[in-house]
Amino acid sequence: MSRALSSPNIDAEAAAWLARLHGDHDAAAQDALDAWLAEDPAHAAAFERASEIWAILPRAARSSADEARLRPAPERRPWLRPMLAMAASLVLGFGVLWWSLATVGDYVTRPGEQQVATLDDGSRIALNTDTRVDVKFNADRRHITLDRGEAMFEVAHDADRPFVVIAGDTRVEALGTVFTVRRTRDEVVVTLIKGEVAVTRENAGARGGSEAPTLLQPGERLTEPAAGPARIEAASVEAATAWRRGQTIFRDTPLGEAVTELNRYGGPQVVIEDPRVAALPISGVFTTNAPDFAQAVADLHGLNVQREGDTLHLER
Repeated sequence: MSRALSSPNIDAEAAAWLARLHGDHDAAAQDALDAWLAEDPAHAAAFERASEIWAILPRAARSSADEARLRPAPERRPWLRPMLAMAASLVLGFGVLWWSLATVGDYVTRPGEQQVATLDDGSRIALNTDTRVDVKFNADRRHITLDRGEAMFEVAHDADRPFVVIAGDTRVEALGTVFTVRRTRDEVVVTLIKGEVAVTRENAGARGGSEAPTLLQPGERLTEPAAGPARIEAASVEAATAWRRGQTIFRDTPLGEAVTELNRYGGPQVVIEDPRVAALPISGVFTTNAPDFAQAVADLHGLNVQREGDTLHLER
């Protein structure tokens, strides 16, 4: 199935697969690669580009050694130095990329950043802005901890090793599915895109009794507040995954909530102090790094924008 991934993300994944192919890999890894290549023509094209670059690197390295031995004066071949520098950077780039995309450990994005990580089992994690996850795999399970932020999980099926995401007190278990988890100080939100997940609270006993797992269906969103009962609602998959396209979608959303959402992505922070302004509804599709959001909202609702350093105040 084709996914809305940007070209840089696809190229990064292709490089990770190529590095893994040239290192230690097993039949399961090859099967996972074949599945990734087959699911989108863009994947196969990116892998071909990465293979061509990879094939160039040894020749560039040999050319560097020969040039140093036979032609020690670099001024005779002025084009060679930048070419070799580029080759060296590509070698380093592949090594760093493989380390960052295929090893277990911590994955972190800063405000405004996004990252796609391909794990050893072929699963993928897409991290949204200001997110931190910890990955731990062993022979019995695949364990992910979402410390903060938001991530989308595309889980490779492995019936012998459950794929579990822990976000605070919330435990999400899935096999061969796609879902997002978002963790803030006030709540954890799980949105199921495809497949099925079971959601439980880790400390259910401390809350006064055990809780049976809640099974979500595609298009459902479960919200676990820090205090109070969980709730399940219908969710727009398009809206839940809009950040993967660099967008956010609001539908009659209170302006205060919309501002909080967009402030997560960095840039000038928008502040609303008047509760009447914060309650104004806003609808539309906005880019996550929209620098003109405050002015657009001001024009729509007849508000004023006052700049104070890196802060924009929306007021009547």
